[in-house]
Amino acid sequence: MEDWTQQQQAHPEVRARIRASFERQGLMRHLGARIVHIAPGCVHIVLPSRPEVTQQHGYIHAGATSAIADSAGGYAAFTLFPENSSVLTVEYKINLLAPAVGDHLEAVGTVLKAGRTLTVCRLEVFGVQDEHRSLVATGQQTLMCVKERPEQPENHPSSRPATLT
Repeated sequence: MEDWTQQQQAHPEVRARIRASFERQGLMRHLGARIVHIAPGCVHIVLPSRPEVTQQHGYIHAGATSAIADSAGGYAAFTLFPENSSVLTVEYKINLLAPAVGDHLEAVGTVLKAGRTLTVCRLEVFGVQDEHRSLVATGQQTLMCVKERPEQPENHPSSRPATLT
């Protein structure tokens, strides 16, 4: 398996754009996920294991597993998109190979084919316990580059936490 710590980092402006976008994602914040690696065409997202993200058997829920896989692939594609654009998932398929267990999950999105409009990514999710990584899910995703349409600003109503009255 490739050591991602040796991979080339994305340009600082690209990393800043990816991190700013990720910070606006309410679901990733709610799950407690964080980006740990941003390279051209490859992004790693980590989700700590905690009771709030588990299902009835104690495994990390497939919804949480799928969500971090989707975001890792989306941001992997976004690293290759023009500055004044945004990314949207067109479709993805995920196979759950084993129960998602470990100290944390690590989702890896890798661009397989980048096009002008559509980009295809490989999705992998690993359960990590100490230094041992085990593949728990794999998939494929298609993403769309939305040109000349930057993301919503931070002060947009959809970017703020909901309040109950």
